[in-house]
Amino acid sequence: MPRHLLWILAALLSFHTVSAQSSFDRETIDIGNIGLSVTNVGAIGRPDVRNSPQGEPSMEYPLNSGIEHLFEGGLWIGAQVNGQVAVSTGSVDFPTGYSTGAPGFEFTAEVGNTIEQKSTLTNSDFFAFDAVSHQDMIIDFSDENVIIPGTTIPISGHQLPLGADVRMRTYAWNFSFADYFVIIDYEITNNSANTWDSVFVGMWTDMIVRNVNVATDGGALFFSKSGGGFIDTLDALYVFDVTGEPDFTGTYGSTQFLGIEWRDEFIHPINADTLQDKGYPRPEVNANFWVFRQFTGTQFGSPANDLERYEKMAKGFNWNDQQLVETVQTPSNRTQLLSAGPLQTVEPGETFHFAMAVVCARQLETGGTTGPEMDTDFARTELVNNLGWARRTYNGEDVNGNGDLDEGEDLDEDGILDRYILPEPPADPKVRIEPSSQKIEIYWNNVPESSIDPISKIKDFEGYRIYRTNIGDDQSPDLASELNMIAQFDKKGNDIGFNNGFETVRLPEPYYFEDDTTAYHYKYELDNVLNGWQYNIVVTAFDQGAPELNIESLESSIVANSFRVWPGTTPNEDVNENPIGVYPNPYRINAAWDGNTSRTKKVYFYNLPAQCIITIYTVSGDIVAVLDHDAGTYVGSDAQWYDNFGGDPDKRVTPGGEHAWDILSESKQTITQGLYLFSVEDLQTGQTFNGRFAVLE
Repeated sequence: MPRHLLWILAALLSFHTVSAQSSFDRETIDIGNIGLSVTNVGAIGRPDVRNSPQGEPSMEYPLNSGIEHLFEGGLWIGAQVNGQVAVSTGSVDFPTGYSTGAPGFEFTAEVGNTIEQKSTLTNSDFFAFDAVSHQDMIIDFSDENVIIPGTTIPISGHQLPLGADVRMRTYAWNFSFADYFVIIDYEITNNSANTWDSVFVGMWTDMIVRNVNVATDGGALFFSKSGGGFIDTLDALYVFDVTGEPDFTGTYGSTQFLGIEWRDEFIHPINADTLQDKGYPRPEVNANFWVFRQFTGTQFGSPANDLERYEKMAKGFNWNDQQLVETVQTPSNRTQLLSAGPLQTVEPGETFHFAMAVVCARQLETGGTTGPEMDTDFARTELVNNLGWARRTYNGEDVNGNGDLDEGEDLDEDGILDRYILPEPPADPKVRIEPSSQKIEIYWNNVPESSIDPISKIKDFEGYRIYRTNIGDDQSPDLASELNMIAQFDKKGNDIGFNNGFETVRLPEPYYFEDDTTAYHYKYELDNVLNGWQYNIVVTAFDQGAPELNIESLESSIVANSFRVWPGTTPNEDVNENPIGVYPNPYRINAAWDGNTSRTKKVYFYNLPAQCIITIYTVSGDIVAVLDHDAGTYVGSDAQWYDNFGGDPDKRVTPGGEHAWDILSESKQTITQGLYLFSVEDLQTGQTFNGRFAVLE
């Protein structure tokens, strides 16, 4: 049955459960350049992202690009219990994704058990001394319940719980070299009276790569455009866009096995010989792909029951089979499973850790357009690099990745193997952007100059970099890839960087804005920029690195100080001296900055008072649209163009005296060509200004 029909059927079957969501919670990991949705029932991803593209991310990269990589995913635990196979699943290939009581969603949270957040960032609302990353999520759930907590609704098909209690911790950073992955650490406890034998753990995903801002197809057609593969040296499977919108995607989505910590052993293929010598099974990492809900019993068939799911977890594809590799690279509606094991036994009350990473990367240009021709070693260059950083982060002090704290690896000399350690670039400078007509002023403070690297233990600040995009780049799905470094200022007297010093940008004394207590020490101006066009402006700090510790020069977050800026007129205090107008005038359909739909067009009213009402009329006096303008809050309302191409509203900077209109009527209908009138009422003075503009084919 096609996915869209299954979706409708499932929605009808689960209708009676809609009100029973009191134990369900969802949060978004978005501190870096990847946006990942997590829930307190063990499922990750946001299944309705296709139908609600303007909502929170599912697994979006780059953030605010519309490029999604996941429908849904979740933890799987498989074991033999008293001679019977049981698999508990956090998510399966179900048409609607998570639905209360639906089959395959076998983990639940107790009523009131919501997601906890922590952060190592001192300016975060969630700052905590025991946080691990810039954005931690701590989530507790269990497979023990056969009835949804707080309801009388049974979980369909969940007759054999393992008795698994799970604490799921996610870690994410905004560093420019680590803002493309999320690490998930599952702490799993056998809370039953039975021994689990031959235990496998894994993550099932329905990964796809599509740009939800551009894609127009629905149902099964939306999901059938991605190919995939497996990188055995990095224990990672991946997917990419083959025939969807490659010109609007160009990225990889991936899941990566990092390791299992069980008793005093590190369960990973790197330790296979050592574990076997101790009498334990040789660990394996298994990667599988299968066609969504195609219950054929074949290699690409979806598992229909616990026995078939366990078999998938215990045996992966033969990735030495070139024909299989090429088949997986071709587009299809496939889901994925990455699993590892076995653990010989997990006794009642025993706990182990299972770690995975969710990783994204740009797909480098290869000239190919379909299948294997698009997915090459070169195309995966950045993916391999990003997977390497995810593994390096997980390993922490364990430099050689063998799970032991070997000589010279104990950086803090506490006798404990510390994971999730990254070298740190300087702190992010505090940045303020002030646009005006044909000018952008960039201010920042000197906080990074006091940063101490936690590994080298020295103040290794070196300098600042400023980036911007060019006009016409603003509709790129990956605006960060369009950034150009336009200036760098760094210390004199060493062999790093330009040695040009800071004199040309350092202010004579710290500058304060009326509404801001920050002391700004530096200023850089961009002149001759074009009003109404979007520029992405970024300011970073970078350090000297520590070659003796094999640490390269590191740069602070591009995401933290990434602003979407529109130059233009500032609030107008005298409309007689500075007449209000419209540009472009005349407006011709499909202006250079327009999107490709009727709802992503715009004209600008300029020289506006700080607070005013703009009314657009036909020449016969009929009202076409009414716009409320407030310079203090305006970030692109009344024009869907901003929702599609303007990024995070909290990172938009507008000049205050301009307001975009989408050239649609109040009922969002396309207007006809012709002459239009407008009036602007200044709400502070009561003064009114009238004008006109033309719309042409």
